[in-house]
Amino acid sequence: MTYTTIEIHTDHGVAVLWLNRPEVRNAFNETMIAELASALGELEADPSVRAVVLAGRGKVFCAGADLNWMKRMGEMDFEENRKDALAFGAMLKALHALKKPTIARVHGAAFAGGMGLVAACDMAAASTETEFAVSEVRLGLTPATISPYVLAAMGERAARRYFLTAERFSAAEAYRIGFIQELAQPEELDATVNAILGEIVQGAPGAHAVTKDLIRAVAGRPPGSGLLEDMAVRIATARASEEGREGVRSFLEKRAPSWLKAAKRAARPKKKK
Repeated sequence: MTYTTIEIHTDHGVAVLWLNRPEVRNAFNETMIAELASALGELEADPSVRAVVLAGRGKVFCAGADLNWMKRMGEMDFEENRKDALAFGAMLKALHALKKPTIARVHGAAFAGGMGLVAACDMAAASTETEFAVSEVRLGLTPATISPYVLAAMGERAARRYFLTAERFSAAEAYRIGFIQELAQPEELDATVNAILGEIVQGAPGAHAVTKDLIRAVAGRPPGSGLLEDMAVRIATARASEEGREGVRSFLEKRAPSWLKAAKRAARPKKKK
């Protein structure tokens, strides 16, 4: 599919999903939201894609909502705004629920909805010059749509401060509160992301999918008998799966598992004819 606001580059089993509106600091509008949703479905269905990196072209990752889009929203009635918000929320949910590991590669700035994109990814690496802000209250709005993901990423106490003050904070502060997991100098950001990807491809694709589902199922759930039974079923299913059997066999036989061999074959440069 041809996109106008994003780009997808796939190599060695990794898809880099680029926000590609650098002229407006990768601010999103209804078109970008729809294209991101479509691209996520495309990447979900592609068995050759092992992981997805979300990145931004130009000087910043994402400055939030496009001003022209915001103006149109201000002219909409309640029902039109509700449907518009549902589309953005559905896209964030698709990113968060993607069965493949996701990494946000953040530079320059991540403001408002841009922070939602970062938080909806499984992990995030940012360059040291990046600034963050949940700026909605300064516009008389509330960060409702992004709140489930940003709250989970930074914690309630930090969210109370940054949601209510709308102040900008540094990459170092984002790292301190756990919103990002890796902090790198700008020239080392890609190497940092690649190091994470190198660890990811050691794991099995199916195991990644069920483990992401496991995290969602367990988070915030008390360890009662229902949880114990659920976990027993999950590990028994994994042990009996083709991947699980292959993983144990390869460990005992001291060899690389099949998925790692496949990843290495994909990474080999193709010979020129």
